[in-house]
Amino acid sequence: MNKYMLLMLVCTAFSAVSQILLKQSANQEHESILKEYLNWRVITAYLIFGAVLLVNTYAYTQVELKYGPVLDTFTYVFVLILSWLVLKEKITRGKLIGNLLIVAGVLIYTMP
Repeated sequence: MNKYMLLMLVCTAFSAVSQILLKQSANQEHESILKEYLNWRVITAYLIFGAVLLVNTYAYTQVELKYGPVLDTFTYVFVLILSWLVLKEKITRGKLIGNLLIVAGVLIYTMP
């Protein structure tokens, strides 16, 4: 794995963090519709999304296009782990099987 693929994987983890921030914001009561969208969690999440977009665009200049979507699927794995750690959500059997299938698919796809 080259350093640009690793960079894309790190960006995938940051995308998962931003999704957790959005979920936390959605779970809270807000005083108004404006505050529902203009709070620190939502703003930070979208800033992270923007930064990830820019970094991934750069990384794609050094990574074969076929690997980008494969690396992006790890977002599901990171979201599962962060949801369990941060949001205290249960990891159901279906979620676990689905994520194991994702990891297995990535491993099969990237085998020489």
